[in-house]
Amino acid sequence: MGKVYLIGAGPGDPELLTVKAARILATADIVLHDALVTQEVLRLVSPKARVIDVGKRCGQKLLTQDEINAYLVHAAAAYEVVVRLKCGDPLIFGRAGEEIEALSNAGVDFEIVPGITSALAAAAAACVSLTDRRLASQVLFTTAHRKGGAMSVDWIRAVTPDTTVVVYMPGGAYAELANALVESGFDPQTPCVAVSCAAQPSQQIWQTDIAGLGKLKGVAAPALLIVGRVAQPEAESIAADIWKQMQSSTLKDEQPIT
Repeated sequence: MGKVYLIGAGPGDPELLTVKAARILATADIVLHDALVTQEVLRLVSPKARVIDVGKRCGQKLLTQDEINAYLVHAAAAYEVVVRLKCGDPLIFGRAGEEIEALSNAGVDFEIVPGITSALAAAAAACVSLTDRRLASQVLFTTAHRKGGAMSVDWIRAVTPDTTVVVYMPGGAYAELANALVESGFDPQTPCVAVSCAAQPSQQIWQTDIAGLGKLKGVAAPALLIVGRVAQPEAESIAADIWKQMQSSTLKDEQPIT
């Protein structure tokens, strides 16, 4: 039996791969990759390797998840170094859990090589500090996937005005997202940043607020949405002012009683 590596391809820039990921790709015998893995990353794969696209685009799957699981187990019996190459990080909305279970049940040796998830790449592109302690007390990674044709908003109950919300795969559901965010208690003027194709040459960034989300057009996939006070262009200066006020209040409270 060979060994299966679940590798994060990152957001698309090959320079953002880990050194370990690049080394394994160069020695791979077979690579099963997502559709959104860029050609620049795939060029790092050994020229002797068999390369298979098992991803989906526009909702059309080349293989079902069960078929991919079975293929990985079969490949481990035929090849020494098997790579399952996933966009971003394998453990963030990457269905790695299902593949881990299938490999474990089949007794196949495997290893996970993490990658830069698109939330971090998008935040870096937009110069947004997701957890700026002066403006945000928590960050929530979520997805706009629908259940039964409706927006899945169970996560809304977990947010506060101090939460930075990062929405993976928003699709074209920006108006629905805006309504859900307002219903959760967010002010309609809360700033948002939409990033398309983060860390790639075709990268684009849109600055808006929740009220303006429904007007967003032409945000090509893969896209990601950042919502919260940290997403405003002047966030750094506002955060600095808030921090100064907090420090001033603290100093006053600590004045000795005379």
